[in-house]
Amino acid sequence: MEYLPQVLISVHPKLYVKNPETSELGRKIIQHSILLIDEIGFEAFTFKKLGERIGSNESSLYRYFENKHKLLLYLTSWYWGWMEYRLVLETNNIVDGKTRLLKAIEIVTEKIEDDTSTLHINEAILNNIVVLEFSKTFLTKEVDQENREGFFLVYKKVVTRLVQMITEVKPNYPFARSLASSIVEGALHQHFLKDHLKTITDCNETQSPAGFYKNLVEQILR
Repeated sequence: MEYLPQVLISVHPKLYVKNPETSELGRKIIQHSILLIDEIGFEAFTFKKLGERIGSNESSLYRYFENKHKLLLYLTSWYWGWMEYRLVLETNNIVDGKTRLLKAIEIVTEKIEDDTSTLHINEAILNNIVVLEFSKTFLTKEVDQENREGFFLVYKKVVTRLVQMITEVKPNYPFARSLASSIVEGALHQHFLKDHLKTITDCNETQSPAGFYKNLVEQILR
């Protein structure tokens, strides 16, 4: 992807004990947790394994994150914060509402490439984790409490930006929120199907989820 100016993505402070962006060890924890979760999956991931990977005591990781659930919430929140930043940056100067909406859909549904301005975070690999693991952050008994705490606020802000763009294009469309959330969440599912259950999706190496959702929205909002 094109180079984006370096920016600090804000993550809810209750997701960490100590902000990992404030130290070399913290940034190392973020960098290698992404690589390790992608390698072995979230279920098999432990702080002990991460500590061994980065040559640090397991106890030092708990000084940054209370548990691995909070770490996953941190990583996915960072991802959605980065996605919102891209939405603002890459659609801000587009005057036509429909063109702006289609560009926004492309951003949230396309195959992600690494953003070289964030040296310790590989967004392409983080996207793999979001596709496979994001639902585990909210399919829990604690989801209502964590939602009240604001842990999913940045994810909802991405959806809300799409809602605003949909409403601008077709103010009387009655399902803007359902459509916007279906695009964001459905794109993750289509990427999963494309890679793992190929026979039940039309998305493949030549037909992307971005193409599908842009076509769908154009049909709905015409």
